[in-house]
Amino acid sequence: MPGVVGHATNVVEHPSTVADRLVRYARVVGRENVVAGTDCGIGTRVGHGEIAWAKLEAMVEGARLATRELWDR
Repeated sequence: MPGVVGHATNVVEHPSTVADRLVRYARVVGRENVVAGTDCGIGTRVGHGEIAWAKLEAMVEGARLATRELWDR
């Protein structure tokens, strides 16, 4: 479970960045062994709850993009 969104910054990762991280990880460990996760608990570490939710939304969309690339060939 790679941490594909960070907890140390309020910058929301772009979904394509998240997807790239997941695809790179999957190429090492196998696509069937990957579940997206956060670097650490983001709820209490980022500046505002809306940022935490935005990071989770970016993670979901990035996972969708990575799934398409890894499984829909």
